[in-house]
Amino acid sequence: MKHVFIINPTAGKKNCTAELMEMAKGLASRHGLDVECVLTKRPGHAMETARALARTGQEVRVYACGGDGTINEAANGVAGFGNAAMTCIPVGTGNDFLKNFGDTAAQFADPENLWNGPAFPLDAIDCNGRLAMTVACSGFDAQVAEDVHKYGNLPLLGGQGSYILSLGVNFLLRSLGHKWTITLDGAEMPGDYALAAVCNGRYYGGGFMPVAEARMDDGVLNTLVVRKVSRVQFLRFVGAYSKGLYYTLPQVARCYTAREIGIESPDRDIVTCLDGESIHNRKVTLRLSEKKVNFFGPEGCDPNATTVPLPEGA
Repeated sequence: MKHVFIINPTAGKKNCTAELMEMAKGLASRHGLDVECVLTKRPGHAMETARALARTGQEVRVYACGGDGTINEAANGVAGFGNAAMTCIPVGTGNDFLKNFGDTAAQFADPENLWNGPAFPLDAIDCNGRLAMTVACSGFDAQVAEDVHKYGNLPLLGGQGSYILSLGVNFLLRSLGHKWTITLDGAEMPGDYALAAVCNGRYYGGGFMPVAEARMDDGVLNTLVVRKVSRVQFLRFVGAYSKGLYYTLPQVARCYTAREIGIESPDRDIVTCLDGESIHNRKVTLRLSEKKVNFFGPEGCDPNATTVPLPEGA
């Protein structure tokens, strides 16, 4: 079996390449493993590398060393290949993907906890042919997420701080509504919407959790649809939204479990953010991609560790 560290040298607030390469070297030395390091050179390179490795047919374990964007690229590369599995070593700013694992998230920082850990399949969200592992959001929220990259390197701002700053700027300067037709398993719902968040996992935006009951391996996508609201209503809603308490404001938001979701705009591109990476289209189609990505992690880790069931009657 081959172990490949795909390292994004631009991830996070400092370049961790030397440290990660030393980790890989130590892993190979201690356990007699076939270990290789690849440094990404451009957007999309991690996906290309992971896919090329998977296509060899050789058993391979891919270590995505970066943030959520690097994880997303690696997942798109290994998806659908039974001989390939991936994990991550977090060196990004927000590291939202690993928040799904709760208390075991910290163990992913050391590959000694990973190399022989159990592998298990995770669902994904197929959005116009590209996969998201956690959340695919469209509308106001995606605009906020897209702009986070502008503020991520400012002093004293962490992942959530950058998200909150972007949220404030977009709240003051952009419209909170979009004229869309949202389609859920063939049922059309035209109207004015603030956002739609399709959730396989629970976290994005530096720790915001729109749907607390979402699980990453249950064959279900939780789609939260939020109607256009006034700025005053939005301020009341955002706190509940960030904690998975959308059901306390049913006049504003509803959650559905459709397997296929369509979002279409008559006159402008829809910004959709996939695990922090943005795409622009006038028509977005999202589908469940069940058990698509083989993932491995520390012994006892659980991608649903922080799931909170809906209260009875919600």
